Amino acid sequence: MRAEVQYWYLSRSFQGSVFDRQDLTARKQGQRVSVVLPAKNEAATIGAIITALRTELMEEVPLLDEIIVIDSNSTDDTSTVAAAAGATVAHQDQILPDTGCIPGKGEALWKSLAVASGDIIVFIDADLQDFTAQFAVGLLGPLLTEPRIHFVKSYYDRPLDDGVKVMPAGGGRVTELVARPLLNLFWPELAGVVQPLAGEYAGRRSLLECIPFVSGYGVEIGMLIDVLETVGLDGMAQVDLGERRHRNSTDGELARMAMQIQLTVQARLHRRGLAPAAPHTVELTQFLRNGENYIGDTTAIGVSERPSMLEVGHHWSTTGEWV
Repeated sequence: MRAEVQYWYLSRSFQGSVFDRQDLTARKQGQRVSVVLPAKNEAATIGAIITALRTELMEEVPLLDEIIVIDSNSTDDTSTVAAAAGATVAHQDQILPDTGCIPGKGEALWKSLAVASGDIIVFIDADLQDFTAQFAVGLLGPLLTEPRIHFVKSYYDRPLDDGVKVMPAGGGRVTELVARPLLNLFWPELAGVVQPLAGEYAGRRSLLECIPFVSGYGVEIGMLIDVLETVGLDGMAQVDLGERRHRNSTDGELARMAMQIQLTVQARLHRRGLAPAAPHTVELTQFLRNGENYIGDTTAIGVSERPSMLEVGHHWSTTGEWV
């Protein structure tokens, strides 16, 4: 790593366990804090996450002001479970209806800015297992103790459970094979980010509202690059949250995610004049064994991008209307 990146890594990497929720509550000083969980068919895990956040960080100490679930057209009981656990549920296709609805996690995150009222917004994936409320505490720590920090990324061990054994460090396959090489090559300032694709992060509304959001799986790497270009490395931090367990994806699913990440990176390289424009859609052909032969399975993969929320200018009013 470059010397300045090494310095950032040493000075801007925190342990999530050291932050005290009572102390952070006292440091809010009138700021509102929202937790947003984008969710699609996560009824099995979302209830426990919301319950932990609500009981520990709203009832025991008033660190959080609201918990919002953005339901991305779930076909299970995600919304029912989330509401019963105490979250405010908003349906992705009903938020900013005049803008339409694009499938993907990034769309849920972008639209959440129109629903959440927080000055600080914490994003947490809804498929986490063995969840602890200290995840949210750790992410809020640097933002509530250091005014110069505008964005906090999580990092952790990501065990890979293949059904036979658990590999402690095997859960970051797309990170190690795709995201990290691309970032080290084109954005070496981000070489010190341990988990560039982590789904748990927090930021100040003033920052989040002025950056675009990629609608699909490229949202994390796109946001990381855009945050760097907006507030610089000194405005960023990362927090070690210990271990993250969730549902692992298949290699085929990961390949489709990787394609979206590469398209997102190419779009940002094009913005810098370093690559041709990224195509709107590409075809990815994968192969499945069928007896003695392989069958090609082709998927059309595209990446859409929402403009900054400041350009859209909508918000959810206290009277329950879009204005």
